[in-house]
Amino acid sequence: MSYRVSRALFVAFACAAALLPSCVRAQNATRSSSSQQGLFLVFPFENSGSSPRLDWLGEGLEELTIQYLSDAGEQVYSHAGRAGELERYGLPSSAKLSRATMLRIGQDLDADYVIFGSFNSDGTNLTVESHLLRISPPALIAPVSETGPLSSLMDMQAKVVWHTLVANDKSYPLALADFSKSLRPLRLDAFEHFVRGVLANEDEPRLRELREAARLDPNWPDPAYALGETYAGKGDCDSALPWFGRVPKTNPHYVEANFAIGVCRLRLNQPDKAEQVFVSLQDSIHGNEAPGATRSVSGADLPEILNNLGLALAREGKTQDAQAVFKHATELDPDEDDYPFNLGLLAFRASDFIEAAASFREAVQREPDNAEDRALLIQSLDRAGKKAEADEERNAVAEAFGPNALPTVRVDPKSDAQSHLDRVKTDLDVTTLRLEVLSSGSPAAISTNGEATSASTHIRQGRQELAGGRLELAEAQFRAALASDPNNASAHLGLAEVNRRRYKYDDAITELQASLKDRDSAVVRTTLARVYMEQNKFALARAEAQKALALAPNYTEAKQLLDHLQNQKPATGSPQSQ
Repeated sequence: MSYRVSRALFVAFACAAALLPSCVRAQNATRSSSSQQGLFLVFPFENSGSSPRLDWLGEGLEELTIQYLSDAGEQVYSHAGRAGELERYGLPSSAKLSRATMLRIGQDLDADYVIFGSFNSDGTNLTVESHLLRISPPALIAPVSETGPLSSLMDMQAKVVWHTLVANDKSYPLALADFSKSLRPLRLDAFEHFVRGVLANEDEPRLRELREAARLDPNWPDPAYALGETYAGKGDCDSALPWFGRVPKTNPHYVEANFAIGVCRLRLNQPDKAEQVFVSLQDSIHGNEAPGATRSVSGADLPEILNNLGLALAREGKTQDAQAVFKHATELDPDEDDYPFNLGLLAFRASDFIEAAASFREAVQREPDNAEDRALLIQSLDRAGKKAEADEERNAVAEAFGPNALPTVRVDPKSDAQSHLDRVKTDLDVTTLRLEVLSSGSPAAISTNGEATSASTHIRQGRQELAGGRLELAEAQFRAALASDPNNASAHLGLAEVNRRRYKYDDAITELQASLKDRDSAVVRTTLARVYMEQNKFALARAEAQKALALAPNYTEAKQLLDHLQNQKPATGSPQSQ
């Protein structure tokens, strides 16, 4: 998958993995060495009856399945991750999908299993049916179902999930009673209000439903986290902070909630408090909360945290420290233009226009269509006395985007650092942290007889290393995956990304084409189009983007890339660029 896009995906676990790795390990320790484990992707259940008042149960059963799998120590994509993937394909979250489409999305996400199902009510009883689709090799497991009154929904779905796990894995070690004990008790009325709140399209109904869920079950953190997100999305940080503060360390959203608290502190112009939050998150990630604490991950810094920490430091006047963390964030994510932009802004305010121009130029290279990046590059060049270069940039912008494309951006180098131009990262991906803890602590990753880890585990570890900017370690993991599965499309895609970051474009193309031989994918073709574009081979890039859209007609990233390519001027003397 596209590594830039994958930052929107979250994997849910039963505890905050980045902070409490022992929790995940303790749960996984209950699994026998012969027991199968994998990554689950759950889709909404379909209402096959005639009662629209139960439509909320579609996403409700999805959410309940995710929670129960997570509570039992399984790896599972969150509702947000699944919905984000559908959004990439231009599909609504509740779209009815064919099994082939679900299989393709599961492949693109490197899930091992897909769960989908249906429900029906005769007015008295509810029947829930669940299907499990194995990704590789594709196989559909016999469905399981339970029937009972709606009031017994929680117990019914617990049985459905347990029977689904047992049907897939005959050696599943937990009896139904033990499995049920591992699940957090939920009130049906609170759960219904929570799901209705999550599904609401307007803020006020969403807030009303979520507040009622929190009132009915005040010890359930999920409504509190959702309320914090909703208030923060409205820009009401004063209301969001108390709700985020109710998310405990044992909850999977604890890291995201604390990150959101830091974002609110920045928005409230409280850089000292924001710094404390982001430093605490960094210490938590590295296991440095207390003397003698165990390091939970091997240096997998998250650029979003570093970026916001840099902004807090800059606003406090700690310029050198801010510069260092911005540079590190820039190195970790070579596709994101916000990090070099903030670095350039820091240099511009210090009247170091040469350094500012260098950072803004890097931002432009990463995001050529961002007019603000280009405007500040030109302004930096002007102030540095490089008039010829500035005029050259102006002409390039005018040719590509029209004579009035540049916005008016004013920066006073002598002003304080609290600028509206600062780019605060508001979303955090903790997938890297959770996968690293999982792979380091799961007995399923390494068998008791010393056999090599599975290809899927190597791929996840490779992506974790890639997200941390450790290309050599990432390459080793992807090659290890290919050693056990030579035709693995995801491993070839991972190697392609390693080569792309090393500017070895021909090697990246070879790996992407190998990936396509195993399975055709809109994601891979879009990535291939980007590599061709970076080589200025616009005709080839357009062809791949068009093939991607043929596979997934609503795929937003492919559409945006094709729109960008249509605006590219062909270079003279190069037939591939025509």
